[in-house]
Amino acid sequence: MTGEVKISTNLTRMSIFQLYGLNAEYDQVAYINFTFINEKMNVSLFYKDEFPTVWHFYSNHRPLDTPICGFLGKSCPVSFFQQYQLLIIVAIIVIILMLITLIIGCCYIASSRRAEQLRINQEWQIPFLSLLEPENRKNGHHTSKRSLQSAQTGESKTTAISDFCENYTIMIYEKDLVLTAKFQYTNLTKSDMEKFVKLRKLEHENLNKFIGLSIDGSQFISVTKLCSRGSLQDILSRGNFSMDYFFMFCIIKDIAEGLHYLHKSFLRLHGNLRSATCLVNDSWQVKLAEFGTDNLVENDTPPKKRLLWVAPEVLRGSLTVSQMDPSADVYSFAIVASEILTKKEAWDFLDRKEDSEEIVYMVKKGGVFPIRPELVTDIPDVNPDLIRLVKDCWAEDPEDRPNSESICGTLKSLKPKSKSNLMDHVFNMLEEYTQTLEVEVEERTKELTLEKKKADILLSRIQVAERLKAGQTVEPEGFDSVTVFFSDVVKFTQLSQKCSPFQVVNLLNDLYSNFDTIIEEHGVYKVESIGDGYLCVSGLPTRNGYAHIKQIVDMSLQFMEYCRNFKIPHLPREQVELRIGVNSGPCVAGVVGLSMPRYCLFGDTVNTASRMESNGKASQIHMSEAAHSLLTSHYPHQYETSSRGEVIIKGKGVMETFWVQGKLEEDVVERISIRETPEFKLEPILKKEIEIRSISSHGSRPSSVIDPLQDHRKFKKDQPIYFV
Repeated sequence: MTGEVKISTNLTRMSIFQLYGLNAEYDQVAYINFTFINEKMNVSLFYKDEFPTVWHFYSNHRPLDTPICGFLGKSCPVSFFQQYQLLIIVAIIVIILMLITLIIGCCYIASSRRAEQLRINQEWQIPFLSLLEPENRKNGHHTSKRSLQSAQTGESKTTAISDFCENYTIMIYEKDLVLTAKFQYTNLTKSDMEKFVKLRKLEHENLNKFIGLSIDGSQFISVTKLCSRGSLQDILSRGNFSMDYFFMFCIIKDIAEGLHYLHKSFLRLHGNLRSATCLVNDSWQVKLAEFGTDNLVENDTPPKKRLLWVAPEVLRGSLTVSQMDPSADVYSFAIVASEILTKKEAWDFLDRKEDSEEIVYMVKKGGVFPIRPELVTDIPDVNPDLIRLVKDCWAEDPEDRPNSESICGTLKSLKPKSKSNLMDHVFNMLEEYTQTLEVEVEERTKELTLEKKKADILLSRIQVAERLKAGQTVEPEGFDSVTVFFSDVVKFTQLSQKCSPFQVVNLLNDLYSNFDTIIEEHGVYKVESIGDGYLCVSGLPTRNGYAHIKQIVDMSLQFMEYCRNFKIPHLPREQVELRIGVNSGPCVAGVVGLSMPRYCLFGDTVNTASRMESNGKASQIHMSEAAHSLLTSHYPHQYETSSRGEVIIKGKGVMETFWVQGKLEEDVVERISIRETPEFKLEPILKKEIEIRSISSHGSRPSSVIDPLQDHRKFKKDQPIYFV
């Protein structure tokens, strides 16, 4: 180092150092001056910008104090990748996995959304095989169309289900009863399918829920929820339901609310509003049906009667549903409301001379005073504003008709303030009805008791009914002693020729009805009646000892008494006469036949009784010797009988038979019993010329003389013989 040397006050040298370097031209240049004064160093810089002046050889950058690799070359720094290689690889793998997961998740979400959209688009499509017929419809193809009223049980919800005037069919879908309608098979466009998707999403308390459409069968089948009370047209046509004004108002309001919702929806209108498309559920809430299916063609040709609800402008232009305006629905609403208010079918055909085609023509024709239904109601408290609203709704000009929103607003203002809702009103009606129900139940109970008594009497006529109902076989049973009764109306053929068939039936009905009453009084069993013939028996199927002969004789006498007093209304001069035959003995009884089983009697006793009747005389009770013996031995001195003598009976030969003359009075019976005993003791066989007219112990009145045996032989010889 060279330069100027300076001495300080302490006589020490003031050191001055300079730092030299080479400039860009490689010339030596002083950069820094170091001056030490009193052990203090002052630094002076000869440059302004360090980097271009001093470090121009290092690309204008100051070199590091310590080399990158250190002064020994062993501390060279590693790269970031080399330093964090493992972490970077893990991070890359995690990021890749996250990306893959994200991509898969996005694809899954997109696929799920597409599948959900596809499911929603196909949800309205119902497989044909999933629609099942109810069991009672399968088992009763030849029965009436009544679905399924009779109500609803868990399996059988059809027991309380009403008939439908429309071509509806009740079926089962997913274990629930649904209402179906059939349409012709057509090709559905994409817009049609989108429409059914939207149609299924329509939800309103006054719309009947559209469940779907079956399109995989030979025909299309629309499926909607079931309204068990049927349609409004069904209820009005039956005419057995009483509706007051509030009930009518609620039904009209429900229709208006449902119509207003449809007018605000994508459908824009109903297009087929009729009383038949207004369904009623269990809660008497009206739900509109058959909306949005105008692109389907019905399986059966719709009747022209449906045009009675169509607006005149639609009739004139033959407009389709897509061409119609909501005002056409308002006109149809007015026609339905008139049905409700009058409780009669549309246009009341019963009181009109025009038929449906003539009315449709007159509506289509229009005019200054167009034809409309008559609003004559028998409900006293109907609000006149409601009638005016209905008349405004069926105005000839569509522009003059109120819209659905205006109708709902008007009905809301007309709602009676004293009543809240229809169900509360129905409950009040039920409470009022309950007050008079006890009297009606009592009357019906009396009728039921009377009918049950008749049924018991009818069942008692066939004692084996319980065995037959139980499916058991009825074995033939033998009876040792019974009495069989046969009767026949004398000259019935000649009598019936003087009467018309109806008069003959009425005659026999009057006669046999009273005969049946007499039979019941005496406990006799009626076997059958064929034409004018009557067959009865006592002593079976319930054994009664020997009382059967008394029951049959008493019954026969009462039959004769009734016939003597019986008068034929259309033939007052004619007299009904009976011919009666009675026989006693053993017989066998049993049931014959399977499809129409009959309790029949078999044996010679029955044949003999029939011969007694056929060989008898008019107004006489003809009795066999066996029956006569049974009567006189067990019931002496009670009946007056007389011997007819010997009669030749076909298939039996000669038989002695007897007439029953009547029943003795009690005082006569007492006198006979007193006189009879000493008569045979005190009158020995000495007085031949004195005839004593006596009445035997069995009540007969033959002439007896001193020698009874000889007299009896003579009596036999004197009696005529009857040939049959």
